[in-house]
Amino acid sequence: MSTKIAETYAIINIADLSNIDFAQVGETDENTIRKSLDETQFVIKYNAEPTFIADGTVTPLQTLTHAEALTLMSSAEWSEPMPVE
Repeated sequence: MSTKIAETYAIINIADLSNIDFAQVGETDENTIRKSLDETQFVIKYNAEPTFIADGTVTPLQTLTHAEALTLMSSAEWSEPMPVE
């Protein structure tokens, strides 16, 4: 029976987007990342710490578990409010 490795989610400043090596994270390119509504931050996920974080090229604003990331993604900074009918 295989055990799923827990993914880490990192919130990154949009200015660091060009420093992301998409071969090391769960997203394929800048078109597949989730951005905050004001587009100042984005999220990546990974199983093993990417070299660009380990070597200090990119410093995450936050690192989160899956549950913490879900909570953040449902916040006003990351999600449009549902329209009231």
